[in-house]
Amino acid sequence: MKRLHLFAFASLMAVSGSVFAAAPVLNVRESVTVHASPDVVWGKIRDFDGVSAWHPAVAKDQIIAGSNNMVGAERMLTLRNGGTVTEKLLAYDARHRRYRYAIRMGVLPVSDYVATISVKAAGLNRSKVTWTGTFKRKHVAANPPANADDATATKTMVGVYRAGLDNLKKIIEAP
Repeated sequence: MKRLHLFAFASLMAVSGSVFAAAPVLNVRESVTVHASPDVVWGKIRDFDGVSAWHPAVAKDQIIAGSNNMVGAERMLTLRNGGTVTEKLLAYDARHRRYRYAIRMGVLPVSDYVATISVKAAGLNRSKVTWTGTFKRKHVAANPPANADDATATKTMVGVYRAGLDNLKKIIEAP
């Protein structure tokens, strides 16, 4: 009887493990070097409610709970295509020029999303902006439908990061 219980437990764990393994944690890391001081670059991205000032996909952003740049604040991004994304500020460190946030809900094909954006010196009057994120695809079943798999989630987030970072560089370096 004891063997039967152990077998049942082991079978349950194997099935549970395969369910959890169906949606692995994915990572994206994108960077850009901007020809400006870290203080200038941080000045452009530091406000949690200021994404629309530098990201071309964001038409509007607003704080919907809490206070700007205070841990726990929530923002709603309205995208140019009409979709929305709600995010929560998890950490804010002005001294080290970085903040971390999580997506609470939205149109992006990801779940369990947490990201950090940071600015560091990269030489004289140069800065490196790095945007990193970890997430799972939104559709967590073992066999997701077409365009809802790991590759789609990763490609989407790389596109989001690249569009934002490239536009930030363009705005700051414009004469």
